[in-house]
Parts: sequence; structure tokens; C-alpha cells
Amino acid sequence: MNESFEDWMMYGLVSALILFMAFIVWDLAKKSKAGRMGTMVLFFALGLGVFGFLVKSIVVAGLEGGF
Repeated sequence: MNESFEDWMMYGLVSALILFMAFIVWDLAKKSKAGRMGTMVLFFALGLGVFGFLVKSIVVAGLEGGF
């Protein structure tokens, strides 16, 4: 029970953090007048971090036999 709650909270709170970081990046791009290309580069960098988190979760689940 406790382990399941921790898993749900970790993914829920990490998802909230990712959304908050997306807002911060959008606000940074807007305030710095980065333009369309600069905004895409900023979001690409954030997307790589999110992608890394997702790949890590999938690899760990695969190694633990969670598929």
C-alpha cells in the first residue's frame, strides 16, 4: 500500500514539476524575446530531459520484470 502511494505521488509530483518547468521556459522565452526558433530550442532542451526521465522509467521497469 505505502509503496504504491509513493509511486503515484512520485509520478504525479514529477509531472506537476515538468508542467511548471514548461511554464517557466515559456515565460523565459517570452520575456527574453527569443522568437520562434529560440523558443523551440528551449522546449527541445526541456523535452530531452523529460524524454530521459521516461526512458529511465521504462528501462527500470523492464529490468525489474514489470512489463
